[in-house]
Amino acid sequence: MDWSLALPTFLITLREGVEAALVVGIVLACLQKAEQTQYNRWVYAGVGAGLGGSAIIGVIFSSVLLALQASDRPYAQVVEPLLEAGFSLVASALLSWMLVWMTQQAGSVKTELTQTVITTLEQQQARWGIFSLILIAVLQEGFETVLFIMAQFQSGWMPVVGGVAGLLGAVLIGTLLFGWGVRINLGLFFQVMGIFLLIIVSGLVISALKDLDQAVFHFSQIMPDWAGLCSANGACILGPQVWDARQVLPDKQFPGVLLKTLFGYRERLYLVQAIAYLLYLVSMALLYFQSLSHRSVKPSLNQS
Repeated sequence: MDWSLALPTFLITLREGVEAALVVGIVLACLQKAEQTQYNRWVYAGVGAGLGGSAIIGVIFSSVLLALQASDRPYAQVVEPLLEAGFSLVASALLSWMLVWMTQQAGSVKTELTQTVITTLEQQQARWGIFSLILIAVLQEGFETVLFIMAQFQSGWMPVVGGVAGLLGAVLIGTLLFGWGVRINLGLFFQVMGIFLLIIVSGLVISALKDLDQAVFHFSQIMPDWAGLCSANGACILGPQVWDARQVLPDKQFPGVLLKTLFGYRERLYLVQAIAYLLYLVSMALLYFQSLSHRSVKPSLNQS
């Protein structure tokens, strides 16, 4: 059992889960301050519905991939890697966008969320407004995590274990903040986790290109006229091989497997993968650190 496969989803889920926990904690604090705690149950209902919705999405996606793996139809071998590549690309785009956006908006999130709750309480159907607010927040973070886990589908159930552990960690941090009043430097937490997220998500670019290459390879097996796309080195759209460390640092053995799951390391790397990885990592790192430097106020989201 390779526990290193659980680390990326643990870190992703922990960060996404803490974001959701902050939303839940701020809403509960607003309701308590407004003496409207009768709506608390709608907050918890929104959390449950968001988690349940995320689980349903995960079951649907995994069922589709399992059905494709079990299918003997020729095009199933093409569609499966295409779907996995799609999960990787969409997950990397969503996680990267949310990372930069949340960093830019961190200073005003609490104020805007508090105003939203106050406005919602003035409505006749306030309970549904509170429920919807929490549902969307949890479902958004859950959907991003599900996409990331689906991108790691070939790794088995260990990414799911990491996701569950990350969720439990987020619940613990939320309880420490809003239940027990423990002060935590969340600004530092999100900055460190943001760096890990950038590196992990950049590795998805390598995986997505590998899946696309496999799809092209299987397609060329079905359509011989396209066989010329694939070269003797086994790659179709990835260009020449620029790295081969199978004898020195294989990515299926420790420590290579740890480097693979956390940093996108591959024992074999091709030119297109290397260029795409560096471009994505450098461009997103510039955007992320720029968003950090442009924040006029360093937010402290600690609950005193």
